[in-house]
Amino acid sequence: MLLLRTIISSVAITIAANLELCFCGCAHAEYEINGKCCPMCDPGNHVYWHCTVDTSTTCVPCPASAYTDEPNRHVTCFSCTVCDAVQHLKVKKACTSSADTICEPQEGFHCIRLNKDSCVLAVEHSKCKLGQCIKQKGTAFTDNVCTDCPNGTYSNGSLMACLPHSKCETMGLAERKAGTTSSDAECQKVTSVGLVVGVTITVLVAVIVPLIAFIIYRKHKAQCSNKSVILYTPQQATEDDTSKWQNQLDLL
Repeated sequence: MLLLRTIISSVAITIAANLELCFCGCAHAEYEINGKCCPMCDPGNHVYWHCTVDTSTTCVPCPASAYTDEPNRHVTCFSCTVCDAVQHLKVKKACTSSADTICEPQEGFHCIRLNKDSCVLAVEHSKCKLGQCIKQKGTAFTDNVCTDCPNGTYSNGSLMACLPHSKCETMGLAERKAGTTSSDAECQKVTSVGLVVGVTITVLVAVIVPLIAFIIYRKHKAQCSNKSVILYTPQQATEDDTSKWQNQLDLL
């Protein structure tokens, strides 16, 4: 008899516990309000009227630029996210009544902070230094990876691969300046020494010989102009002779 009472008590306790669980919690797609379990609204909608004893929850669609992305009990929808250009973001997928805007970094930037699948903050890709090239280009979620140029190559930091230095001799040129890891070699035309001497002598002859000839001509002309020729008439000659004889007589 005692055993029967114990069994009956255990069954009663179990039934009471199950009944309590049934009335203390709502189903997964329901919410509790005023002691009642009301059906949630579907994504893209929000609660207009809560359920009553006689009616179910009244739901209405979200207005423009608003959304709900899961079953909900909200009386208003969430405002759509605006991709902020100041944070270097742009729209990847526009907002709908059942999904928020998805933002992604602008070109040349990568995301450093996510909210679900949407980026909320981006920074610019790192710039490689002179003498480095981009080993791995950055993506929307990764930064640039830089590497140093090996000997005999160069890069200004923006190249995807280091370039070999120009070989001046293979182009028939002379190297004017050796290349570095950040700049190419500089070449110049090869100039023959004999050619330079020949051109120099030709120029000197073409300039100096005419100059010397001109100087000689000017000097000769000046000498000729300084000479004067005195011509005497027979009368002038006789008068001069008479004067000479008269002077000699006076001396005697």
